[in-house]
Amino acid sequence: MSHEILINVTPQETRVAMLEQGVVQELHMERSSARGLVGNIYLGKVARVLPGMQSAFIEIGLERAAFLHIADIWEHRQNGHRDDSKPIERILHEGQSLLVQVIKDPIGTKGARLSTQVSLAGRLLVFLPQDSHIGISQRIEDEAERENLREKLQQLLPEGLAGGFIIRTMAETASEREMQNDIEYLTKLWRDLTEKSGTVPFPSLIYQDLNLAQRVLRDMATEETSRILVDSRETFQKMEEFAAQYTRNILERLEHYVGDRPLYDLHGVEDEIQKALARRVDLKSGGYLIMDQTEAMTTVDVNTGGFVGGRSFDDTIFKTNLEAAQVIARQLRLRNLGGIIIIDFIDMENADHRAAVLAEFNKALDRDRTRLTVNGFTQLGLVEMTRKRTRESLAHVVCEPCMTCGGRGEIKTAQTICYEILREIVRESKQFNAREFRILASQSVIDLFLDEESQSLAQLGDFIGKPISLQVESIYTQEQYDIVLI
Repeated sequence: MSHEILINVTPQETRVAMLEQGVVQELHMERSSARGLVGNIYLGKVARVLPGMQSAFIEIGLERAAFLHIADIWEHRQNGHRDDSKPIERILHEGQSLLVQVIKDPIGTKGARLSTQVSLAGRLLVFLPQDSHIGISQRIEDEAERENLREKLQQLLPEGLAGGFIIRTMAETASEREMQNDIEYLTKLWRDLTEKSGTVPFPSLIYQDLNLAQRVLRDMATEETSRILVDSRETFQKMEEFAAQYTRNILERLEHYVGDRPLYDLHGVEDEIQKALARRVDLKSGGYLIMDQTEAMTTVDVNTGGFVGGRSFDDTIFKTNLEAAQVIARQLRLRNLGGIIIIDFIDMENADHRAAVLAEFNKALDRDRTRLTVNGFTQLGLVEMTRKRTRESLAHVVCEPCMTCGGRGEIKTAQTICYEILREIVRESKQFNAREFRILASQSVIDLFLDEESQSLAQLGDFIGKPISLQVESIYTQEQYDIVLI
């Protein structure tokens, strides 16, 4: 299906939206103050080795040390196979310098995740300097085509070249000259990197991955891309230069948007961004989804809501789940949700209905460029899946935890705060011999003390034998209060 890509650029931020038939399917965002680290290569220093976790912390010049697990250390036996039997304490030691690549951005309280196996992505190929394997994208399913691409690449490789390649999906329609250009570009890039790593101190950034606008040309633009609209002249010119050198077939589809109306307003992308931040997602049928993202996982709950259009109750549930399967797949891409995802479809007694919903879900997920796995329905009727998480989700990029509730999504009631205050006054009256106790709290809490809880306050004053006064603090949230001893 053909699609178009809209790129909105300001000095502080670049935003990319992919649209199919006018509907936003993917959103990507990169801020100049917090550019993603995935793909960056560093000369790092081992700060600490943890034998119990078979991991190490590596200093690469970031605020938090990055994390390296033994499974991501590229070690070889003499016969060329990985040696997983050797413990990490025999591979690394504190103070050792190490060439590492970021495979996962820092997320939440976790530092970046690293690998010692370097991979350099081009438009058609991914170069693996430490490997001799030639792999092919799983999206190329035709066995004859896979073999043809492998033979074509092997014929183009220079004599004695060390390293392996992964053939990307876009190489299916590429010419030999285009593949040759990719090979030359990637091998030269690796030579430059290795030379630079021998001359810089550690920790140092050796290589930074392309910015978001350039990654659009390398990773997102395909034969199905009808046009790429860019609303910044400077970015458009840089993308033109990049395309002329690496992606000539995309050049004619690159356009500079000069309209008076903002590009994202014109195509309704701003509204879609706001919807993608909401907890509730409405379905056209009248049903709805509730999506909750936590540190451990993301949960999706499907509800029929006001949809009663089926011939029977089972039919209503089936149609709601079918629609939800398509919408959930799109929402995962829009919100860039990763890690463990649990989907609670409405319970279906009919095994054929469950199979049809799962098939529809897998079909909708086929359009996702991120690696994922989907398990069938569990005994509890849940669908478990994982989606590779390399960068922060949309919500984590543009939002922060609520200062009032601390990210819980709810706050204590005014009555609960009143009772907390009464208990605190009892504690303090036993410790301090104050003349008077003054309660500083929000308007809602003070109003409750003056109305429903006035008797409780009077009883406490009689119990401690001291007057208790009230004072409204307009800047306090409902959960905030202070007790002043006078």
